[in-house]
Amino acid sequence: MNFSRFISRVSAARKESPIRETTAIALKNPEILTLAAGWPNPALFPFQSAELKTHDGTVIKFHGKEMEKTLQYTTSKGIPGLLEWVRKLHIKYHSPPLMKLNPGDGGFDVVITSGSQDGLGKVFEMVANSGDNILLDDPCYAGTLAFLRPQGYNLISVATDQHGMRSDSLLKVMQRWKPQDAWDPESDIPKVLYTIPSCGNPTGASATLDRKKEVYKIAQDYDLLIIEDDPYYYLQFDNFIPSYQSIDVDGRVIRSDSMSKVMSSGLRIGWITGAHPFIKRLILHQQTTVIHSTTFGQSAVNALLDQWGMEGFERHIKKVQDFYRSQRDVMIQCMDKHMTDYAEWNVPSGGMFVWMKLKGIEDTTALIKKKALEKKVLLLPGSAFNVEDGKPSSYCRAAYSFASVEVMDEAFRRLAELVQEEWKHKAAESEN
Repeated sequence: MNFSRFISRVSAARKESPIRETTAIALKNPEILTLAAGWPNPALFPFQSAELKTHDGTVIKFHGKEMEKTLQYTTSKGIPGLLEWVRKLHIKYHSPPLMKLNPGDGGFDVVITSGSQDGLGKVFEMVANSGDNILLDDPCYAGTLAFLRPQGYNLISVATDQHGMRSDSLLKVMQRWKPQDAWDPESDIPKVLYTIPSCGNPTGASATLDRKKEVYKIAQDYDLLIIEDDPYYYLQFDNFIPSYQSIDVDGRVIRSDSMSKVMSSGLRIGWITGAHPFIKRLILHQQTTVIHSTTFGQSAVNALLDQWGMEGFERHIKKVQDFYRSQRDVMIQCMDKHMTDYAEWNVPSGGMFVWMKLKGIEDTTALIKKKALEKKVLLLPGSAFNVEDGKPSSYCRAAYSFASVEVMDEAFRRLAELVQEEWKHKAAESEN
């Protein structure tokens, strides 16, 4: 695979930071007498120790030299222990074919980021120039759209259904070009495809393995790079559907993961994995922005995983899954009670969201952003997730992750009243 084809002009111009280079050398070789590192002296750190206690009684303590390390600069790639844990998790859940190769040959690599969104922003900057065509799920995560739109990219929508991105829609889009156009530097053929394959935001849809294989084959035929944004992977309730990374034999999948949904969103710990030539460019970007993800957050996650082990992590994941499954069931019960006559929806197999179509409402934007808010009900209108900015949508997104039973029940009761009022208003207008 020609990795250089996917590197943007900005990313290609990035060089190794001499300061970050000396930091990495000093951390790997403590016997070196360094006068290069401009590290703050730990004697002046105001914090001497920290203790974290989990709900299951696990206690993590940082003190002395260990506390100093958690408060100090580290490498831009990430702390060694957490990097090793990421590898263990990917071996267990994805078994990437790239792991059979050495990094120098385009094999598997990883960088820790300040949450997955930080990493994704760096990925897009790495693989796309202003004016490039980028393929996306439609509807698409609003946070991704908010990042992409000001960059000057041409966003091309690919239709989705209850099984995620539709391969027939992707093929129809790509047939505007010929596969050989991928090798023409003057062609505007898309190079990048972005998708949330598991429990998608906003739709809650999960792509089947067959669907992923179809999409991946099209990516091979047209030499597309797949950005697999998968923060809800561990929130699949029944079975873990094999990831794009698990079927990637070319190195054309860049995968984004996060601890936000399974440990804590405030920790801001995520990671990007993929072929070494891509991860190397991301590390160079990391050196010039956040320098590295929070050392304390990385150390806390690493220490917890060390104490839990893989079995403890999986017990925690099961607890998370069971909780959100229960929340989903409650929301569906409330929707069945209040919304059956007013909306249509698919029951998600994981994640945090229900995507519903309000019957007889061409565009939910005003209804959700103004009228629902006046009744003290907060949802998101479907238009917020459309790839085409300003396009109307009859959908809205409801999140069941945080709300109580009482909140869900009353919110849908009020929403049903609003839809009914809209119908009456439309009927009165048509009579006039």
